[in-house]
Amino acid sequence: MKKTDIKILHKTYAQLDGKEVTVAGWIKSVRNSKTFGFIDLNDGTTFAGVQVIFNDTLSNYEDISKLNAGSSIIVTGKLVCTPEMKQPFEIHASAVEIANATTDEYPLQKKHHSVEFLREIAYLRPRTNLFNAVFRIRSVAAFAIHKYFQENGYLYVHTPLITTTDCEGSDQMFKITTLKFNDLPKNPDGTVDMTKDLFGKQAYITGSGQLHGEAFALANSKIYTFGPTFRTENSNTKTHANEFWMIEPEIAFCDLENLMDIEEEMLKSVVGYVLENCPTEINFLDKFVANGLREKLEKLLSSKFTRIDHAEVIKILQAAPVKWEFRPEEGGDIAKEHEKYITEYFGGPVFIKNWPKDIKAYYMKLNPDGKTVAAVDLEVPGAGELMGGSQREEDYAKICKRCDEMGVDKSAIDWYLNLRKFGSCVHSGFGMGFERLVMYLTGVDNIRDSIPFPRTPKNCEY
Repeated sequence: MKKTDIKILHKTYAQLDGKEVTVAGWIKSVRNSKTFGFIDLNDGTTFAGVQVIFNDTLSNYEDISKLNAGSSIIVTGKLVCTPEMKQPFEIHASAVEIANATTDEYPLQKKHHSVEFLREIAYLRPRTNLFNAVFRIRSVAAFAIHKYFQENGYLYVHTPLITTTDCEGSDQMFKITTLKFNDLPKNPDGTVDMTKDLFGKQAYITGSGQLHGEAFALANSKIYTFGPTFRTENSNTKTHANEFWMIEPEIAFCDLENLMDIEEEMLKSVVGYVLENCPTEINFLDKFVANGLREKLEKLLSSKFTRIDHAEVIKILQAAPVKWEFRPEEGGDIAKEHEKYITEYFGGPVFIKNWPKDIKAYYMKLNPDGKTVAAVDLEVPGAGELMGGSQREEDYAKICKRCDEMGVDKSAIDWYLNLRKFGSCVHSGFGMGFERLVMYLTGVDNIRDSIPFPRTPKNCEY
């Protein structure tokens, strides 16, 4: 069987008018009368499907007429252009082979299904229009990210998923072990003897590839990682998951201002590529999920991102005629409601930079004022924080002092600190949660709907 992807047919149908083609896919719906019927067929290679017309000259006409949604079939027939119809072409079937007929238990019918219901059958939801669009955009966005970095001379680095390095705080990292829980080896003081474990010490599933990425940036100038990361946060918000993907570039000889240039350029490149390559999906989501989605994305491409210090943002929020659920405080963090307000205030994306040192990590560059660090968060309309980054502290004595102030065990990251003694330089990097980006690009408002099989508290199905 030599079949043609429906995606190819949508690109070449004008040249195939009147010619025989073979397609294979899954039925969205069947409508039939006594002598002929229509099948809405999709093979997943494109958002749009194809209409198949079949008639009672087929020996298995009755069997075809009784097929349910979700059934898989192989169709051979003549492609006929239909410029006067809604669809540009259709297939007049000369043969329909039934690969697998679904039963009446098939849960997806030609009606609206809530996203909550579809999460319960995550293994089937890629067949729906909504998730066909979302995951197609996810795929294109992933390619666009690689395309941007590869075309700009970045080395793609695969940082480890198993690590003994604490970047985000060990309390937020999954611990792994080969020890038997009901027969743990103990030290004389009663603690677990981790020297008996596979790696001879406590190991974790990574929460960030940043530290390892810095090692490569200080050898290759520009690198990026793009892979899964894991956090143990027991959070049930719409923007948190325990397994998610991160993009983490690290750039040598780059300060905070240069970093913001790169963040803005990369985001515009990815958004532009998705708009260009997923017009049908964007239009569908604009109509049925998030009205104004296309306008929002197109506006971003022409926006000049605002850059403002954290202290100035706090002043704007405190002066705002708003009754805050969480009052903005000098030296404090910024809540979701603040992120939303500040992007509306400036009418577009906002870089909030130079954050209070006490609420940021030990590896961030201390500013001359001694109170703030050269950190930056990018806030975008409709999604809030999309990226977080900083200029890294390149001075060995200063980063050691910060570790001591923040109670960080220097012996556990001695290799990372040594980078400051062996050819250090000004360098910076940022992280972007890929699912946050997918949410921004598609308009879906829950991270559980931006990743194929979500892992959240009390939810680890499939």
